Amino acid sequence: MFDARYSIRSHVAGALRASDVGERVTLAGWVHRRRDHGGLVFVDLRDRSGLVQCVFDPAESVAAFAVAEAVRPEWVVRVSGTVRKRPPGTENPALATGEVEVLVAEAEVLNKSETPPFEVDTAIATDETLRLKHRYIDMRRPEVLEALVLRDRITQRFRKALEHRGFIEVETPMLGRSTPEGARDFIVPSRLNPGEFYALPQSPQLYKQLLMVGGIERYYQIARCFRDEDLRADRQPEFTQVDIEMSFVTQDDLLQMMEEVMHEVVREAGVDLPLPLPRLTYAEAMDRFGSDRPDTRFGMELHDLSDVFAGSAFKVFASALEAGGAVKAIAAPGAGDWSRGRIDALQPVAQEAGAKGLAWIAFTSEGEVRSPIAKFLSEQEMAALRERLGVAPGDLVLFAADERMAANEVLGTLRTHLAGELGLVKGGFSCLWVVDFPLFKWDTEEDKWSANHHPFTRPFDEHLDRIESDPASVLSYSYDLVMNGVEVGGGTLRIHDPELQRRVLAVLGIGEEDAREQFGFLLDALAYGAPPHGGIALGLDRLVMLLAGKHSIRDVIAFPKTSSGACPLTGAPAPVSARQLREVHLRTE
Repeated sequence: MFDARYSIRSHVAGALRASDVGERVTLAGWVHRRRDHGGLVFVDLRDRSGLVQCVFDPAESVAAFAVAEAVRPEWVVRVSGTVRKRPPGTENPALATGEVEVLVAEAEVLNKSETPPFEVDTAIATDETLRLKHRYIDMRRPEVLEALVLRDRITQRFRKALEHRGFIEVETPMLGRSTPEGARDFIVPSRLNPGEFYALPQSPQLYKQLLMVGGIERYYQIARCFRDEDLRADRQPEFTQVDIEMSFVTQDDLLQMMEEVMHEVVREAGVDLPLPLPRLTYAEAMDRFGSDRPDTRFGMELHDLSDVFAGSAFKVFASALEAGGAVKAIAAPGAGDWSRGRIDALQPVAQEAGAKGLAWIAFTSEGEVRSPIAKFLSEQEMAALRERLGVAPGDLVLFAADERMAANEVLGTLRTHLAGELGLVKGGFSCLWVVDFPLFKWDTEEDKWSANHHPFTRPFDEHLDRIESDPASVLSYSYDLVMNGVEVGGGTLRIHDPELQRRVLAVLGIGEEDAREQFGFLLDALAYGAPPHGGIALGLDRLVMLLAGKHSIRDVIAFPKTSSGACPLTGAPAPVSARQLREVHLRTE
């Protein structure tokens, strides 16, 4: 709500309504549009709240009319005048202020503006780099402003919801120690300690565990995080997490609490989130959807046809099954009538996901069967295929024959791609939990086990005896919150026993000496009465992006970087002087 006590204006432009008719008002803002009708000049005055039409009539004020004749778009002005109803037939139902206008008696120019590099208008398509270079102008566009306002409302709702549940907001350090957390660290040289470096936090993970050891019990933070990784639409080198940690909880306790918080938060964006949220195990999500962040707003689920093609004459299927793999398929509705060229265009999509090739059968709406592999399949196999997938005329069936997880991932990628091609997603919001992730995953490049979430994830109690003997089978108390096929949050229960922590680190190839070097402070803390605890980190940028209906987190960040990590506005990153390098004991090649 606008408070006129702290401003050179009495009202904001977008708040004027028919109830204000006859009132004397003072407004200040930017010239959005100017229209000269000869004897009258009309100016749409814009501020953060919206815009209102101002009328300059020389019969009312010659001086104000002279100002109106001089102003141009994006000039900053202040006007005073009387609110009146627009003449019948001139109302603008597209504007909240469309019933009224301000007849201006006084006007002054507060600042002039050069011609902007692009129009401040939602409907104008402008190159993103140009918009980011002049982000201060881009922010004046309604869609950018609305996204930032929504972000503020979502952030404040998180704070209120967590405070109501007994959480304390605690800030953790920006300058910390480099620890292996999956992505590359941004490192900062220390001037006072030559040859040594701080690392900017990838997350407050270790600090929030220490807060639990310290008895804080319920912590949260709107935390800035930094990761030096390849960028894409939902990644930035610096991003914001809603970081949460709780003591004395089970996984069910934490998930139920977060569901209630999320229900309150997304309601700020007009979204109703039915509770309780569905839960899928990681294994089920991969088996049914080929993704650990499935979009369940449409069907096209994966089907296992391994039993159907056992002993098949088609060598591709037979070889995969003989090697212990699987044959799986999806049916894409409406794609069975696609041309051969359009179907072949799916090959690179599948290959990018790891497929060696792509087998398919098209069932046209006229009842024709088109396929390069159908001749190798028996009538019984074709009949079982139709029945298992519920094939209808117009369906395109796509196959993946490989190691089971690889087949799942290929079809999961195709499923998402085809949903976009076929327009299967009609909007709305689908939110669910994916739980029970494996504790470890095999890193083929490093030829060793790595942590699926992070090294501090607590294994299932009933799997503790398998940690060294069968790491692949160990599941963990871990969970991801997925909305519309996007991971918006993830967390785990943490290891609170120092001996168990050492065992897990050892499987990851981190011996006692390295563990003391990298995590000694955490291991020491766990030895002093650490309570059972767990938490979650929600990607604020991603969540607001989804709620705002955007496709990139850059659209909901005030000053984002480009896909190359650059800031067109400030020119960062940029060279520094030789003196600055000497001060931190560095030199460039």
